Amino acid sequence: MDGSGTMESERPAEFVEALAKGLAVLECFDAAHPDMTLSEIARRVGLSPAAARRSLITLGALGYVGQNGKRFHLRPKVMSLGSGFYFAARIDELLLPELRKIVEAHGDAASVAMLDGADVIYIAHHSTQRARRATAVVGARYPAHATSLGRVLMAGLDDAALERTLAAMTPVALTSRTVTSKVALRALVDQVRETGFATTVDQLDYGITALAVPIRCAEGHVVAALNSSGYSGMVTPDEMVANRLADLRAAASRIGAAAARVPALSAVFDTR
Repeated sequence: MDGSGTMESERPAEFVEALAKGLAVLECFDAAHPDMTLSEIARRVGLSPAAARRSLITLGALGYVGQNGKRFHLRPKVMSLGSGFYFAARIDELLLPELRKIVEAHGDAASVAMLDGADVIYIAHHSTQRARRATAVVGARYPAHATSLGRVLMAGLDDAALERTLAAMTPVALTSRTVTSKVALRALVDQVRETGFATTVDQLDYGITALAVPIRCAEGHVVAALNSSGYSGMVTPDEMVANRLADLRAAASRIGAAAARVPALSAVFDTR
């Protein structure tokens, strides 16, 4: 695997390596790395400095990357890439109303995410508690092993895909309670397969308790996950299951039905 993020054996014949490297450069910026030098970017992406420089020059000419001295940063134009997806998939029309209903009924926050390798990517989010702690945003990535959403999504994989996902993971402790043992994580995923939901407490960050359920396509495959999260100490997993599980499952069913009748959303959920 190189900076493109794919194994050479998995690449199609017409794979454009230069494009893949450019996208990898864009993806290496995050909250912990808002601006970086050329050498830092090359190291994070796994490219030679010369290859990273070519990508940065191209992205800069297109308006996606800016430069201040020796440090590079993203420019607002990058947001157009995500907004195109957001509006094409009709997220605001098809997903946000369901998240708002959950938040109106139970407070706190609700999200929809999909699995991308060892991470989950949030594709929709709604919260009324932004002032109390940092919340997820659309496009945010978090380690799947530390989220209720991720455990539900892993539970939806077949055994072979699950083993590949676990093998590719390097679980890190984000809190003192984060499960980092792959054996323990596999046992938790098996439990999710039995119950049809996942709960987590202080796994991703202190103060976050969450409950997640799967969103299924018309064929019954898990294509995304829906969760409701609250504040540890104010709500327990058992209380979430008792008070929110039925509403989450109903919302997940409606989202799955919407995907079946709306091609744009169905295409987003197509994980093949």
